[in-house]
Amino acid sequence: MWPITTDLRIALTAGTPEGAEQKKKMPAIVRSAYYIGMKNLNRRELCAALSAFAALGSVMAEAQAGAAAGPDGKLSKSVVFNYDQLPVKNNANGGTGRQVLSGTLATGEFVEVHETTLPAGKMPHPPHKHSHSEFLLIREGNLEFINDGKPEPVGPGGVVFTASNVMHGLKNVGTTMASYFVVAVGVQKKES
Repeated sequence: MWPITTDLRIALTAGTPEGAEQKKKMPAIVRSAYYIGMKNLNRRELCAALSAFAALGSVMAEAQAGAAAGPDGKLSKSVVFNYDQLPVKNNANGGTGRQVLSGTLATGEFVEVHETTLPAGKMPHPPHKHSHSEFLLIREGNLEFINDGKPEPVGPGGVVFTASNVMHGLKNVGTTMASYFVVAVGVQKKES
């Protein structure tokens, strides 16, 4: 995000040589917005415009996640997903989720990828099982993986594999927020 500071605002509106220099350093989208009339915005209008840009960024990130899959749901394009551009969904347990992609690979497997942050002491949901398999890639925090009723510790850098139709669960047993990516492979229908 381009920082909007008092000095920058003054330089932009004053028509000074410093303002001209600052304009050259601006990202193209900010520069074009400046030239189409934002230079005369008051504080309220500027906040509304910045909110609109933020919302546009979220919509663009969602479109990027869908861009990997064609209209037929096939994942046929290579795509980079920047973490800070993934749309954030707030979960009921106080954590968040970021959807990355879902679709069918050229080799026939259905794949879904998302990231979850989980508050201390919380579970994303009760233990369950399903027909698809999952890999959990732990970024931060200390978790307890419940593997068919048996608790197993896993921390940063750890990887968990959940086999098809095996009861499993996850709990943040640490004192800080935990985060992990889930890569689900196979048809996704929850069985219990």
